[in-house]
Amino acid sequence: MWMVEVLNDEVAAELNAWPEELQASLAHVIKRIKSIGIERMCEPHVKHLDGKLWEMRASGKDTEGRALYVTATGRRVVIVLAFIKKTRKTPRHIIEKAQERARSIGR
Repeated sequence: MWMVEVLNDEVAAELNAWPEELQASLAHVIKRIKSIGIERMCEPHVKHLDGKLWEMRASGKDTEGRALYVTATGRRVVIVLAFIKKTRKTPRHIIEKAQERARSIGR
């Protein structure tokens, strides 16, 4: 069974700033991860970004959110950064910030 966790209070605040419909969409993706396992997830719910970094994709009526995550030992999925998507492609500085945060996780 996979566990989904948030890296720290900063990431929790990023998620809490999302509109309610995006939070509900992300909750649905997380529920699927917990029930079927991350290895069985695919697009449109999750997508590989770069290296060990992946994204959970939440969508609402007019907005899309991305929760960037890595996997860690003990069958853990750790969300390291969350943002509201405003461009077609995830900006490089967002990916770099997520990778920097991911380095702090004890794998």
